[in-house]
Amino acid sequence: MKTFTVPTREEVSPANQAIFDTLKKKLGVVPNLFATMAYSNNGLANYLTLANGPSSLTAKEKEVVNLATSQANNCEYCLAAHTAIGKLNGFTNEQILEIRSGAVSFNDKYNALAALAKSFVENFGKPNASILNNFFEVGYTNENLVDTIILIGDKTITNYLYGATKVPVDFPAAPALVGEVA
Repeated sequence: MKTFTVPTREEVSPANQAIFDTLKKKLGVVPNLFATMAYSNNGLANYLTLANGPSSLTAKEKEVVNLATSQANNCEYCLAAHTAIGKLNGFTNEQILEIRSGAVSFNDKYNALAALAKSFVENFGKPNASILNNFFEVGYTNENLVDTIILIGDKTITNYLYGATKVPVDFPAAPALVGEVA
């Protein structure tokens, strides 16, 4: 299998260098997976436009979708990154593990959202009807459904990129779920 290295600022296009500079100012670092997107002259900018677009979902709801999707796709990189981001958004370690499992005991809406994201991924875009119905029964709307699907697509992009490149994970490792097969 081809080995991917993370490109440095000097190895990417001038447009991507400017994005690296912005990311470094905003985050203090350019995450390895973002840097890897800079192999494409347009990929990083296009992805960041998608990822930073407005949504009807709250920051916490977005992390529920990110964590459940990344778990269903078994993405070590995104699980590590979104475990850290989930903590920044106020989730505890125990809550993050529940969200990743797709069965959330502490919040009915998060439970419906995590289950839906997991069902979408596991069923190749065709969620279980009862899970979809529950999503609406707990108060989510058609707008929320569309935004959830867009977010699943966003996260699937990074899950797939990591799956293909296996660049070094530059976040603390996410703990394994109990019963998870390594």
